[in-house]
Amino acid sequence: MRNRVMPAFGRLRLDAIDHAWVSAWFDAASASKPGGANRAFEILRAMLKTAPQWGELGEDVPDACANIVMNPRRPVARYLMRETPYQANRTLGVLSRMFSLAELWGWRPDGSNPCLHVKRYTGEKRERFLSAEEFACLGRILDEILAEGSETRSAVVAVRLLMPTGCRLSEIQKLRWEHVDLDAGELRLPDSKTGGRTVPLASSAVRLLKSLPRDEDNSWVIAGRKPGSHLTDLQHSWRRIRARAGLDGVRIHDLRHSFASRALALGEGLPMIGKLLGHTQVQTTARYAHLARDTVKASAARIGDSIDRDLEAVG
Repeated sequence: MRNRVMPAFGRLRLDAIDHAWVSAWFDAASASKPGGANRAFEILRAMLKTAPQWGELGEDVPDACANIVMNPRRPVARYLMRETPYQANRTLGVLSRMFSLAELWGWRPDGSNPCLHVKRYTGEKRERFLSAEEFACLGRILDEILAEGSETRSAVVAVRLLMPTGCRLSEIQKLRWEHVDLDAGELRLPDSKTGGRTVPLASSAVRLLKSLPRDEDNSWVIAGRKPGSHLTDLQHSWRRIRARAGLDGVRIHDLRHSFASRALALGEGLPMIGKLLGHTQVQTTARYAHLARDTVKASAARIGDSIDRDLEAVG
């Protein structure tokens, strides 16, 4: 804006900016820095598009930016982040959402999202499921950390609640006491990622919540460092906790995956697991289908082995 748009158009009235002027300026700017010319052109186009709404430009003034073709774009996210494909895909998704909102709010013309046709990296989904031994180790480490005070009580409590509930991190971080019904043994979340939902609580979670002190001036269950706030950053604490537990590479969200994995191992079906996790789309829960097949195969193997033992005994 300051380096390209204002030097070229800053002294002109908006109704004096015509197509010939914009076209000549864009061609000259593109010769040296095509990417910068594109960005500056988008700013100018957005300004001229919204000017009539502010009463700064007449509705009958011809579009000075019409039929100007921007310079071809390079897929920046893929090029600069090829060594971190997962982060590249996440970054591209955020950028695409930003541009889509800009179109929705009238800051960009419809269909101008530059991320639409950028191909994402392919790769396996990152899933990690904790074993019974790993859960036991993590529980022991959390007890040690709480006793020595090396992490905040809120961080330890948050992890303790994530494990037996299968909740999303944001659902625990933003949990208010008014959403906790200890008599019914439930969390009643009014605004989770997929809308309101009820989360049944295991007895250990109920005991944990009953043991927590309540601050009359703070409605959040997982209190933050500042008065009246909730915990906003669990990632740094989690990295230290998982390192002590020997769980390098395990993400907080993997606790949710592990909840689903344990449910399958205990014989719960995918529809029930979807309800427990708060999924509204069947496709979301279908990611655990391979675990369900493994559970069925293991059960069939145990039954078959049992029958074989009976047959051998008869022989």
